[in-house]
Amino acid sequence: MIPVQYYLLLSAAVFCIGVFGILTRKNALMFLMSVELLLNAANINLVAFSQFHGNLSGQTFSLFTLALAAAEVAVGIGIILVLYRNFKDVDVAKATTMRW
Repeated sequence: MIPVQYYLLLSAAVFCIGVFGILTRKNALMFLMSVELLLNAANINLVAFSQFHGNLSGQTFSLFTLALAAAEVAVGIGIILVLYRNFKDVDVAKATTMRW
């Protein structure tokens, strides 16, 4: 059985990669991918502690987080399509206004 500390280290690494992606990228698609990494880091923690405590509540919350991530991607892709249609680029620095 793998100790919970290894899961926490993996989760911290994935979370740090996600934060680094959000802070350094200007591409909207990279933002979405970085947010997915943040949510997956939370899921790793939830499942690890669920296994550690021997109940299924963390895994249940993880499923809700996955559903939330899917909804977030659907809305995010819509925003990116509108951004590309209006500015011909997905760089968020160029989109200073969302007016037509």
